[in-house]
Amino acid sequence: MENISEAVISKVKVEALDIIKEAEAEAREEREKATKQREVKLHEEKQKLLGEARQEAARIVAQASIKSRQELSRAKNAVINKMTDRVRQELSQISSNEKYSMTLIQEAVEAIGADKARIYVLPKSVDATRKLLESNKELANRITEVKEANFTGGIIAESIDGTLRIDNSYESRLEMLLPILLPEINNELFETP
Repeated sequence: MENISEAVISKVKVEALDIIKEAEAEAREEREKATKQREVKLHEEKQKLLGEARQEAARIVAQASIKSRQELSRAKNAVINKMTDRVRQELSQISSNEKYSMTLIQEAVEAIGADKARIYVLPKSVDATRKLLESNKELANRITEVKEANFTGGIIAESIDGTLRIDNSYESRLEMLLPILLPEINNELFETP
């Protein structure tokens, strides 16, 4: 009986060892599976955090880029505004030469197209303009009066009935030229070679 009992115990031990081995194998598989799941989850979380960090970094860089372009644009505008203000100031200080004044008067009167017109000049230029017109009788006959007006210089002409006015002042000429000249000025001042 002892042999039977030893055989049974031996068989039970073998079966127990098989069960233990199987349980250990299942436990090892579960641990490996859990470890892989944890690694996958960590990798996913890491990628998610990296993606968010990259997006945030890109947003910060974009905002900084926009801000720097705005500041640069403001600085450029300030330089151009200062320059145009200086040009306006210079224009208000100069007295035009006779040839240029005559050209401005002729252009303005011709543009009105009427037989008679009146012209406006700076108060300090009234006498000089009248003397200038004496040298051109044909033009003088078309101008009924020379009046004073406050502007930066040049000539303003209008029809006798006041329905048509041609502004040939320095300021209006500058305003017409600025949109044409500003891109060129911008290139000269701010473009790097």
